[in-house]
Amino acid sequence: MHPVRPESFARYVALGDSSTEGIDDPDGAGGYRGWSQRLAERVDAAQGGGLLYANLAVRGLTTRQVRERQLAAALTMRPDLATVFCGTNDVTAARFDAAAVAADIAQMQRALVEGGATVLSFTLPDLTPLMPLARLIAPRIAALNTALAEASRASGAILLDFAAHPVATDRRLWSEDRIHANAAGHARIADALAQALDLPGSDAAWRTPFATPLTQTRWQWVAAEARWARRHLLPWIWMGVRGRSMADGRGPKRPVLTAPLAGPASRMNAG
Repeated sequence: MHPVRPESFARYVALGDSSTEGIDDPDGAGGYRGWSQRLAERVDAAQGGGLLYANLAVRGLTTRQVRERQLAAALTMRPDLATVFCGTNDVTAARFDAAAVAADIAQMQRALVEGGATVLSFTLPDLTPLMPLARLIAPRIAALNTALAEASRASGAILLDFAAHPVATDRRLWSEDRIHANAAGHARIADALAQALDLPGSDAAWRTPFATPLTQTRWQWVAAEARWARRHLLPWIWMGVRGRSMADGRGPKRPVLTAPLAGPASRMNAG
């Protein structure tokens, strides 16, 4: 059973990794906007202001690291709205423990719900339509989504099942790296979460496929695969070989509660 939602929200805290940080949705000022920021703006506008928003996300973190580094800080802010989205860095790691990921997600959701927050999470679609190599991790993504569903049922969090909708893997919603949403993708995620909260003006249009199919010649496909491997796959492999993480030296995107349209308190993750 989901908690009764208040007529308005006072404090929204976002926990997660690079997706929550908003990577590949530029804000025009050297940082990233992202679906979390977009959702905060929607909530604030819908209730006529009054929302404070913090984003504790750091790119490159696993689910365990999100719990260890962000949950305590989030709870001190006493949010009545929270989002928890992570797991991409777990399914792409050398080893993946679905049970451990499920336990960490459940602990975060449960603690936030017990603290009085409406908590939102969402599933990760199978990335195979975006990159053929993703078929190697497709079983892990399926296990992650099962873990999310079980955790959400147990905690009372609201789970939005993006993976159930084919448009979720339309390349026009993804950045060139095929791991992060682009600006249009972040906008769709925000629209979906707004509908989950029954915000005024929200609807199910985010599920609607594009009016025209995406076509690609064989040569265009080969060229795109080669470009992706050179620009993204090989650097990612090299980073792993060196034992490096994108999280190295980075702090939370927006570590204190401020009005959604105010500048973030930290630009450490810009670029």
